[in-house]
Amino acid sequence: MDFKKFLPWIIVAIVVIGIYGWSTGIYNKAMTYDQGIKEAWGNVNTAYQKRNDLIVNLVKSVQGQADYEKGTLEAVVKARAEASQTKIDPTKITPEQLEKFNNAQSSLSRLLMTVENYPSLQANQGFLKLQDEITSMENQILTARTRFNEAIKPYNNNILTFPRNILAGMYGLKEKPYFEAVEGAEKAPNVEFNFDKKEETK
Repeated sequence: MDFKKFLPWIIVAIVVIGIYGWSTGIYNKAMTYDQGIKEAWGNVNTAYQKRNDLIVNLVKSVQGQADYEKGTLEAVVKARAEASQTKIDPTKITPEQLEKFNNAQSSLSRLLMTVENYPSLQANQGFLKLQDEITSMENQILTARTRFNEAIKPYNNNILTFPRNILAGMYGLKEKPYFEAVEGAEKAPNVEFNFDKKEETK
């Protein structure tokens, strides 16, 4: 048997198998990272949902005291509804979708401002407890967002570095966006209710 006759075919077969293994390895690794992104995104959603649930309870705890300030309560409830309705599929996440989600959540956070000088609320132990829980949830949200970004990084590195980016384009794998900090995100917010109107009516 003339081994040299088959040597070129053996070399071609080895090269093809090598390229196939390398290319499928890139895809499989991307899918593994993608699972991590899904898990991290689920934790982000869970943290936001817990905060939304706490907001419902907080609003209920002060509704009786703040009927005259319905505008503030209605704004909080509306912002919460809009934030809850903004959904994202982490497997098809785009910068535009993430920006929309981030803006909806940030709008709600901006309504949750610090309240310090309203004695009637400061005497409401239920309100104070919920206020503390929401502050704690803001910290959990920040942690969940950070871990989501940490899950995004290896995925993007896997598909964006040359020559992986060539195969990633063939597989339809695209760069995923990071959460970006919004103004005031470093401050843990609380709900503010304006009691000046009540004082004026006395």
